[in-house]
Amino acid sequence: MSVANAEPRSEAPAISSSASEDAATSLIVRMEQVPTSRWFVRARVVMGSATFFDAFNALSIAFVLPILVPLWHITAPEIGFLIGASYVGQIIGALAFSWAAERYGRVPCAAAATAIYAIMSLACAGAWSFGVLLAFRFIQGIGVGGEMPVAAVYISELSKARGRGRFFMLYEMIFPIGLMVTGQVGAILVPLWGWQIMFLIGGIPGLIIAVMLLRLPESPRWLIGKGRLAEAEKVVRRLEAAATGAAPSAIPPVVTMPAQVPVPPRSRGSWGELLSPAYRSRTLVVWVLWATAYLVANSLNNWLPTLYTTVYHLDLKPALRAASMTNVAQVVLVLVCAIVIDRTGRKYWMMGAFGLGAVLLSVLAFGGTQDVSWVIVFSTLSYGLVGSIAAVVYLYTPEIYPTRMRAIGTGVATSWLRVASAIGPTLVGFMLAKGGVDSVFLMFAGVAILGLVAATQMIETRNLRLEDIAR
Repeated sequence: MSVANAEPRSEAPAISSSASEDAATSLIVRMEQVPTSRWFVRARVVMGSATFFDAFNALSIAFVLPILVPLWHITAPEIGFLIGASYVGQIIGALAFSWAAERYGRVPCAAAATAIYAIMSLACAGAWSFGVLLAFRFIQGIGVGGEMPVAAVYISELSKARGRGRFFMLYEMIFPIGLMVTGQVGAILVPLWGWQIMFLIGGIPGLIIAVMLLRLPESPRWLIGKGRLAEAEKVVRRLEAAATGAAPSAIPPVVTMPAQVPVPPRSRGSWGELLSPAYRSRTLVVWVLWATAYLVANSLNNWLPTLYTTVYHLDLKPALRAASMTNVAQVVLVLVCAIVIDRTGRKYWMMGAFGLGAVLLSVLAFGGTQDVSWVIVFSTLSYGLVGSIAAVVYLYTPEIYPTRMRAIGTGVATSWLRVASAIGPTLVGFMLAKGGVDSVFLMFAGVAILGLVAATQMIETRNLRLEDIAR
């Protein structure tokens, strides 16, 4: 092996391909052996804070619309366009930031995406017309769409094989908690202080969190994939030191790493590899899972406050409170999922949640919409179930791809959720105007059944190392 890594990269001693592979394997083994410590919790909390406000900014429009619809005389199709504009931006953000994360690292890309959505949230607070808000929400969506897949990949790459499901899902709970808090804050503060308060709350903390993200270390697995073994070893030594309570300098190096080793072409992921024979089946299945879960979940989330006020003529305050209960149900079910996911596995949880969700939505489609109480109860429960699926696909997708294409694979997959989330709310607006609320829930039930079929084709990944699932 080479000597210390203090030399400039250009002067780093040569290292054979087999030796570099052995060194990289050694680092992975050390990562898998490090006990979970407060260091991991801190990384999960900081990255989770960015995800929390990602969720807040994604949903804030739902609790703004009941005021803006009569104020700006917004029609039902225009509501769909306003909701969908953010998701179109999110498609661009998911693709652009996942591409960048493979080349420039997970941490800087997550920080940049967070800064974008925070700045544009403040801009939304100053919007003075439908058209201006539409434009600002589109740009904000680029940041919202970019943060989540990169953050999910980062947390997944820090996780160990055994217990990765629980570790990741406890991070992923931050997103539904963010949605739940958005609902409660919107229900209380919007009637008191006006619609702008939602965008102010979504923007100011995000700028602080973007700075905090830059203080996190880079993903060791990404560094290893780029041949930057010395940097990866420094991060692993920090993990080992945190687990033992010692200073990083007190941990003796197991292997002295070179600053840079040659990276074979296969270590550089590409878009086309997603549909190569090795990954085509995984990719197509996961695309369907993302599209079906989020078409139902985000359409319900964004439309329910407006449905309660326009179709069922509830007053603003009870309508917002009823809509906010969907996210409470999601948090409860995601917590249950986090506890059992490493026992049930990803596949069987997804199949059960899709199947039961389809049953509840079918009850509403075939006569259950006549009573608003039924709509509140069944839509809340079905959203909780489908919302838990939305959390599990964030766990599952980074697992099925190798490090060289993990961000690209996750980013492209999440772009399907953006497509579905842009189409879904817009489609609901037109269906509501033409076929009534029954047709909306019938569509949701059919989409859930399609997701169930896709879930039966999943591979099981629980308690397996990322390097053993995909190479």
